[in-house]
Amino acid sequence: MTVESPGTQAPADTPAEPADTRQVIRPYGDTTGDGMVQMSFTLPVPAGKRAEAAALQLAGKMGLDPASVVHAKPMGPDFTFFIVYGKVRHLVDYASIPAPEERAYPLLTSQEVNLAIRRALNRRLVVVGACIGTDAHTVGIDAILNVKGFAGEKGLEYYREIHVVNMGAQVTVPELVERAKAENADAVLVSQVVTQRNAHLHNTKQMAAAFHAEYPTAVAGGMGRPLLVVGGPRFDTVAEADLGVDRIFGKGTTPAEVASYLVHALLPADPGSGDPADPADQEDESP
Repeated sequence: MTVESPGTQAPADTPAEPADTRQVIRPYGDTTGDGMVQMSFTLPVPAGKRAEAAALQLAGKMGLDPASVVHAKPMGPDFTFFIVYGKVRHLVDYASIPAPEERAYPLLTSQEVNLAIRRALNRRLVVVGACIGTDAHTVGIDAILNVKGFAGEKGLEYYREIHVVNMGAQVTVPELVERAKAENADAVLVSQVVTQRNAHLHNTKQMAAAFHAEYPTAVAGGMGRPLLVVGGPRFDTVAEADLGVDRIFGKGTTPAEVASYLVHALLPADPGSGDPADPADQEDESP
């Protein structure tokens, strides 16, 4: 029998160090990981050396060190527009950022959308669209509604089972509500491109409040009142509940995404229940 002395006893197992699961990233300008960024802003001061010194001081307080003014342009006598290039020390743990939620509905083809509407409604789905307030930029609403569409996709006017009423630009909220009621609209699509002083948020809240007041007994969008859908480039800081609408679409949204959402939100039947290979459903999709 052998007895181990205290000095030769094997040490107890120690827990292993946890694996480093971080994915640290930093901005990239000239070479990978150099931390270089470019930003632009306007200061309410006349152009000149003193204005550039103010821009550099601001850049330093924002964490750019070193920084340089690569462009300065007068914006009238009392304002200067700057582009500043500099290095930041900040890091981001990319692995800790949660992945965005997946789309809750399938992306359908125009044939699948038309088939779903025809089977569930036995009539055309009515969509009224507009740019409200003083917004005269129709590029967003036209990209979704017009036949020419956006990003190689045809707009909702191309869908033979969707009746589109495009009211254009600078439509007042009362005009929009009146037209939606007259058309018995299933959905109202509003585009807001102008964002100065949060005009897009104020206009959308006003629009939503008007529809909720006009349909006081409605249960939800598509159940007693039209579905309220808003889109534009600067809605990424708010949620639907903040504005009183049913859906917000951001920049880069395509007509197919909007059409698929309308099917998902408004139709009780499963759009995938039909057989897309059925010859009776493979109609010519030209309007």
